[in-house]
Amino acid sequence: MDILLVDGYNIIGAWPELRALKDHDLPAARDTLVERMAEYQAFSGYRVIVVFDAYYVQGTEKKYSNHKVEVIFTKENETADERIEKLAIALNNRRTQIHVATSDFTEQWAIFGQGALRKSARELLIEMSSVEKGIEKNVKKIQEKRPVSKIPISSEVAEIFEKWRRGQK
Repeated sequence: MDILLVDGYNIIGAWPELRALKDHDLPAARDTLVERMAEYQAFSGYRVIVVFDAYYVQGTEKKYSNHKVEVIFTKENETADERIEKLAIALNNRRTQIHVATSDFTEQWAIFGQGALRKSARELLIEMSSVEKGIEKNVKKIQEKRPVSKIPISSEVAEIFEKWRRGQK
C-alpha cells in the first residue's frame, strides 16, 4: 500500500492557485486542496492524509475524513512536520511505502531517515495535472461508450426524429 502524507499549508503556499486563494479565503484554500487530493487518491489508489498545523486553527487536535481523504489538524504547539514524522514512523512497514509531499528542506531530510520518499510541492502539482488529464480521458472514454439512445437507430431515423422534435416536417 502507498500512503501520501501531505504538509497542507506547505502545499497551499507553494501552488500558485491555492496561494492566491489563501490570501483572501484560507478555509476555501484548505477545502480545495482536500478536494484535489481526493481526486489524486481516487485515481492513484494511494491512501492520502493531509496534515495542517494548529497554528492557523486554534484549539484541540481534530481529525476527520473528507472525500475519503484523512485530514488532521495538529494539537496546539505541534507542527505539521512533527506530526508527519510521527505518522511516517507509525505507518512504516514492509508492505507500505510512505510518500511525503512537502517542499520544506529540513522535513525532507527527516522523512528520508524514516524510509519515506519525498515529493516536492512542484512534483505533486505536475503529478496532479497528469491525474486530472487521466480523469478527463477516462470520463471521455465512458461517455463515448454510452449509447445515445436506449434503442439503436440509424442516423436517418434519428434525423427524422430530430425534425419532429423541432416541429419541422
